[in-house]
Parts: sequence; C-alpha cells; structure tokens
Amino acid sequence: MSHKFSAIACAAMVLLAGCSSKSAVSPSGQAGAGAGAGSGAGSAAGAGAGAGAAAGAGAVAGPVLGDIFYDFDSSALSKEAQDQLKQNAALLNKNAVQGATIEGHCDERGTSEYNIALGERRANSAKEYLTNLGISSSRLTTVSFGEERPFDPGHNEEAWAKNRRAHFVTK
Repeated sequence: MSHKFSAIACAAMVLLAGCSSKSAVSPSGQAGAGAGAGSGAGSAAGAGAGAGAAAGAGAVAGPVLGDIFYDFDSSALSKEAQDQLKQNAALLNKNAVQGATIEGHCDERGTSEYNIALGERRANSAKEYLTNLGISSSRLTTVSFGEERPFDPGHNEEAWAKNRRAHFVTK
C-alpha cells in the first residue's frame, strides 16, 4: 500500500514540477503586450516554455521541447520563436528516434472555425521551419486545437499571449 502511495505522490510531484516550468514570460521577465481585442498585432510572448512531464511513474521522459508563441492573428515566426525552434531541432537531432506532435493553439477571440484554421497554420509554420533545419517531416505531425485547450483560462491580453502558441509533445 505504501509503495502505491509513494508512486502516486512521486508522479504528482513530477507533473506539478513540469507545469511550473511553463511560462510565457520572456527571458527579460516581461510578458508579451498586444493590441486590444480584434485589432492590431501584439508582440511575441517570449521564449519557449517547458513541454511537460512524464505521463506517469516509470515513464521515460523524452527531450523537453519548448513552446513558441505568436502575435495576435498571426502564424509568422518571431525571432524568439525561431531561436526556440533551433533549440528544439538540436534536441530532436540528439534523439533521432523520437518525433514530435506540434499542437497549434489560439486565444479565445475569433470563431472556432477560424481559430482551428489559424492553429493549423501555426503548427505548420513550426513544422516547416524545423524541416528546413533538417528534421525529417516524417518525424513531425501537426494538429490544431484552436481555442479549445487554453494554457491560461484568463480573458485578458496576458492570458491570450500565453494561449497563442505551438506546443510540442514528444512521441
């Protein structure tokens, strides 16, 4: 009984530690700023965040690939996003047998249909950049969740900046 409890407690700590590393704050400590709802373009939310933790006790963790963030209503890669993708490519090159799923996400503004399409464009822009860096496209898959899986449930620019992202899940 105590071994089962220890395993559950250990798994919970690993998951909580993985969540605490996710941040949409730039290395300078400033969150991205942007224009109000429905107009203009915001600035990038920052460099990559952690990709998560092991699924459970006994699971082998793959490389931790950082998230990238996008401006409002955009799938263009910022300098910070390109730098993070270069780091992700280096990790994928070191672990040549592993692949990744790139999840495209959006903030809550816009229709569900539009955000699914925008999330797809975001995931594809990250995949294209990684393939241009030499990662085989057969190791990368994309999926769009649009606005359906927000990182931050808030309803303000700070939350929206965290939700405009491509998230990487290693396979």
